[in-house]
Formats: sequence, C-alpha cells, structure tokens
Amino acid sequence: MNIIQFISNIMIPLVFLIIIVYGLLKKVRIYDAFIGGAKEGFTTVLGILPTLIGLMMAIGIIRASGALDAITGLLTPLCRFLGFPEEALPLTFMRTVSSSASVGLLLDIFKIHGPDSFIGRFVSVMMSSTETIFYTLSLYFMSVRITKTRYTLGGAIIANLAGVVASLFIANWLYK
Repeated sequence: MNIIQFISNIMIPLVFLIIIVYGLLKKVRIYDAFIGGAKEGFTTVLGILPTLIGLMMAIGIIRASGALDAITGLLTPLCRFLGFPEEALPLTFMRTVSSSASVGLLLDIFKIHGPDSFIGRFVSVMMSSTETIFYTLSLYFMSVRITKTRYTLGGAIIANLAGVVASLFIANWLYK
C-alpha cells in the first residue's frame, strides 16, 4: 500500500518534470509556450462564459421553481413499481445538468440515509456511471465552436439512462 501512495504522490510532479525535460531536449522555449497556452485558455474561458452563466441560471430556476419536485412527484408511482429509489429521482435529473448541484443532492441523501445504506450506495454508483450531459455539451461544443450536434444529445441521454439502469442493477445485485 505504501508503494501505491508513494507513486500517487510523485506522479504529478514527475509528469511536470518529464514535460520540462522533453521541452529542453527539443529546445522549446518552455515559459513562452506556457504563457501562450495560458492566453489561449483565457480566451476559451471568455468564449464559453455566457454559456456557463446561462446554465447556472437555468439550474437555479429549476431548483427554485419547484419544477424538479413536480417531475419527481409525477414519476414516484413508476419508481415504486420499478424498484427505483424515489429519493434518487431529483439527483438523476440534476446529474444531467450540473455536477456541483448533483453533489449537493448526493450529500443530502448521505445525510438522510447514510452513505452505507442501499440508496447511498446506489447513488454513489450512479454518480460514477453518468455524466453532466448539458454542461459537457455546452462547454466542449462551445469551446471548439460546434453548432450542429446531430445525434449527440440523444446518444448522451440514452447512455446516461443506461448508466442509471446499470447502477440500479449493480446496486441491487451487490447490496440487497
């Protein structure tokens, strides 16, 4: 175990050292290349900032308006029929939009039910098996100026749904 911790502790400094040594061997002006990359990154952030602000406002509106609670209330009977923990529904929907908002909901579930409960384990597996679709699409597609997403959104939603179903199956298989 100590060897894994040692490797983990030196990995990031080692990667930096390898990059610097490689740059020196190739006679690259390392600091100038770093500054150029930082400027390009700053320009990218400025380009996607309106999208991020809009997404954060949408999350606030969804949470404050009660829309998430209304959708959860409508789907509760179906969840009970399928054996899906109804407490996980808000997290399932919010996970597609925002990682930080879904982590907040995850922590609420942990406070109420505990991380070692069935629902705690289920949502932990689900968080690892799903993605923040709308955030990822808006961030990455905007940064490279892709405007026609074609089937990306539909495929991402299907993949997320598969992750949720697989998480429920795995949690039932391992923890019930």
